[in-house]
Amino acid sequence: MDDLMRMVGEGIRHFRRQRGLSQEELASKAEVHETYIGKLERSEKVCSVVVLAKITNALDLSMVEFFSYIQPVSGEERESTLTEIVDRLRSRSEAEQKRILKVIDVMLDDQLS
Repeated sequence: MDDLMRMVGEGIRHFRRQRGLSQEELASKAEVHETYIGKLERSEKVCSVVVLAKITNALDLSMVEFFSYIQPVSGEERESTLTEIVDRLRSRSEAEQKRILKVIDVMLDDQLS
């Protein structure tokens, strides 16, 4: 359960930042207390499906889109290098992810030379 709530929190943070919202702005749109969003993002609280639906609606996401982003992977898949990379990038902002992608592109271009 802890892993799932960590992934939910990281997903909320990812989409909130992607949309340029503060925790307070998201809380207002989702009609939840403003400190609650921070506690969810830090995995300090467990939320109900009803509350998660309010949050995903406030983020203009369907539950399917949200869970597709945070989908837990099996133990075997988790061991793969690619999955580890993706897991580490999930908690980064979109700007950070784009910078990392540029680094990967440079590294791959160097290998082709």
